[in-house]
Amino acid sequence: MNLTQELLLNKYGQGIESKEILLSSFYEMSLEDKRNYLKDLSNLIIQSKPIKEDIDLAILDSGLKRTYTPCILLEKGINMNNLYKIVNLPENEIQKVVILLLSLFKIPYNRRFLNERNNLNKWWYWDLSKIQEEELKKMLKIQKDR
Repeated sequence: MNLTQELLLNKYGQGIESKEILLSSFYEMSLEDKRNYLKDLSNLIIQSKPIKEDIDLAILDSGLKRTYTPCILLEKGINMNNLYKIVNLPENEIQKVVILLLSLFKIPYNRRFLNERNNLNKWWYWDLSKIQEEELKKMLKIQKDR
């Protein structure tokens, strides 16, 4: 996942960008890039420290049926093993996978955002509503040079 994609994802987590913008970008990717994006998204989900209760909320938010394979796998728990299985489902499931994982990302991300907003060491929890990619790159470079 490149910085542009990560910035867009974090803006989505903060409610600044819509899921549709992310999905539009995702659908234009090659299958290999989609898989890599989903793996990175899975890592970000784990870093956001989801809790068991987030599963039902994510399925509900996604609008997917509980009987869909990605939802069934997610109901077994939020851990890298289950997320790995979800990410590696057949290509015909990939649209459901990205929708579900985006919903799952947003819930714990938003919880952490409210607690860690503007932590100087975690740009992804800064208020990104007024920050463009070029500004972010400059700010990160300044921080790195200190």
